[in-house]
Amino acid sequence: MTTTFTSTVLGSPRIGPHRELKRATESYWAGRIDADALQAVARDLRRQGLADLRDLGLDSIPVNTFSFYDQMLDTAVLLGALPDRVASVADPLDRYFAAARGTDTIAPLEMTKWFDTNYHYLVPEISPSTTFALDPSKVLSELAEALSDGIAARPVVIGPVTFLLLSKAVGTDEPLLSRLDELLPLYADLLGRLAKAGASWVQFDEPALVGDRTDEEIEAARAAYEQLSALSKRPSILLASYFGSLRDALPALASTGVEGFAVDLVAGQDSIGSVPELARKLIVAGVVDGRNIWRSDLDSALSTLGALLGSVDTLAVSTSCSLLHVPYTLDAESDVDKALRSWLAFGTEKVKEVVTLATALTQGRESVEDEFALARAAASTRKDDRRLNDASVRGRLDAVLNSATGRAPAAERRAAQDELLSLPPLPTTTIGSYPQTSKIRIARAALRKGEIDEAEYVNRMRAEIAEVVALQEKLDLDVLVHGEPERNDMVQYFAEQLDGFFATANGWVQSYGTRCVRPPILYGDVSRPKQMTVDWITYAQSLTDKPVKGMLTGPVTILAWSFVRDDQPLADSANQVALAIRDETVDLQAAGIGIIQVDEPALRELLPLRAEDQRAYLDWSVGAFRLATSGVADSTAIHTHLCYSEFGAVIGAIAGLDADVTSIEAARSHMEVLDDLSSVGFDLGVGPGVYDIHSPRVPSVDEIAESLREALKAVPVERLWVNPDCGLKTRGPIEVEASLRNLVEAAKVVRAEL
Repeated sequence: MTTTFTSTVLGSPRIGPHRELKRATESYWAGRIDADALQAVARDLRRQGLADLRDLGLDSIPVNTFSFYDQMLDTAVLLGALPDRVASVADPLDRYFAAARGTDTIAPLEMTKWFDTNYHYLVPEISPSTTFALDPSKVLSELAEALSDGIAARPVVIGPVTFLLLSKAVGTDEPLLSRLDELLPLYADLLGRLAKAGASWVQFDEPALVGDRTDEEIEAARAAYEQLSALSKRPSILLASYFGSLRDALPALASTGVEGFAVDLVAGQDSIGSVPELARKLIVAGVVDGRNIWRSDLDSALSTLGALLGSVDTLAVSTSCSLLHVPYTLDAESDVDKALRSWLAFGTEKVKEVVTLATALTQGRESVEDEFALARAAASTRKDDRRLNDASVRGRLDAVLNSATGRAPAAERRAAQDELLSLPPLPTTTIGSYPQTSKIRIARAALRKGEIDEAEYVNRMRAEIAEVVALQEKLDLDVLVHGEPERNDMVQYFAEQLDGFFATANGWVQSYGTRCVRPPILYGDVSRPKQMTVDWITYAQSLTDKPVKGMLTGPVTILAWSFVRDDQPLADSANQVALAIRDETVDLQAAGIGIIQVDEPALRELLPLRAEDQRAYLDWSVGAFRLATSGVADSTAIHTHLCYSEFGAVIGAIAGLDADVTSIEAARSHMEVLDDLSSVGFDLGVGPGVYDIHSPRVPSVDEIAESLREALKAVPVERLWVNPDCGLKTRGPIEVEASLRNLVEAAKVVRAEL
């Protein structure tokens, strides 16, 4: 008989509440600690994290959600699907990191966004020569570790359908789902081993099924789970989806012998009662939002759960998705005003909400009525807070929207900008940030602790800017940047200066690998009290006769990398942020800055998963960018930057941004994006990244020159720019200087060939 449970989450953070894993992993990469020391840190984090979930009251706890870098990469290891080029790395851990980061001689896997989140996953490569082979050592060892600690452990594994749909076919045009039959015996073997090891449930994550899927793909998924559920010796299967609704896939999968379904009832609207087969399944109802940080409406959530009780026999409460996407706990924040704190729930608080709702279901609401009363009071104060409805902000935005006009056609703008800037063919530049050195971090920490005053901090940052400008002039780059030493993060920096945002002190979440960010909290109406960047940019411009770009973050990216309001349409918030950025562009232009880059690297990641919802999103996101950038003269060049996404679905929107120059990730994808741009008649400036900054390797002159020659096949020379894939913040100064020297030399080589 299948055992059951009442409360769980679909996954949990793994970086450590104080980013312990980040520090240990980077120390391992730098050679300061060995593999045993790294494994010890990881083991302690896993065991403490699982114990915390148990002590908070969950009766089924996900394991194998820990990762040194990424869960899709872990699955590639599990299935023997690492690329051949890393096989020469003998040590398994170093081979894993070589696939993730590359080496001096090995290119890493591509990286892109995990659905519509700000988490990045590594894209497995599957070629005709890929021979799948099971390596269950990680999941089995973590299961054994958890069981030995008395944890009610439920192993979590990316399901076979999602793994294939999110991987990249190399050397073949055949859809990867055609290889599903090769994977199913491995998953069957895994199920048998997990059962023997003591697992009563296993969670297979299949989030790819909440997107637009063909009938053939749905049938393949149904057949796969029919086959796996028919096995006699296995744990019960919980098929987990999140970030949307399964729709047509739900009845197909429900017809199989799968015992349980985890459904996202925050982002999705699956009608459980309309699928009769689900009445005999365990339904894990994701009614607590796992992606945003607002306190749950417990009354509404309990009502949803109560309605489900009329349709199913067995019900458990869960978060809508993994808690990977939210900070660990609100307890780490000491500087939050009382009202705002009462509206928030981070990871620990969300687990408590899950347990509260499960208790209300199993023991009666009266046993946890105090928790319901607190949630109700918080919702009331939030609704009445004046910061959420600022008449002056809304009135000014309406006036600008009603009166704003667009810029002149691109050709006219280009002529005016060419006359002003006088740049050579294939102008070289960088994306914005330069390495955040220890001196910068020490100065920032000293300011925060009160050890230096604001004036001394400004002096130190100006010294950093002067060094970066001098370096760029020495390397002979054509368009310079100030290096952004004063910025802790490209979104947080602006959020700290905009009314309506709150920046946490310790609200860290993982973006990819060891890259962690603190997403600001957008809680109210947005306005710009004062200039944010003008002093820094004009100081850099005073040091050189070459043009220096003003560097801003666009409204869509600020939203995408923040925890946003859930009490108004996202489009309304985007326009408020856009108006603040517009004010900054106008002030930069007035200060003599001739190029202003408004970055939108997150344009693709907010794209809705269903095609029917995408047009509306693209309309308002493009509109917000154009609102932010249309206040300047035609002679002022507007640049933008996009990175690490599958761009095909938003190619038309990229053109619609109408930026004079768009720099774009292209190194890992080998310039493939340029063909997509050509297909939509893109006729603006473009800077395809010619080397991958997320890898420590230094590209050669020949390598960069060949990338430029490939780019020139798709983009005429008068529109092609030369730049890295992304900002250089995370790289070391030595490798940056070497890489940029090669970039400039490669541009000169190709110029001479024209």
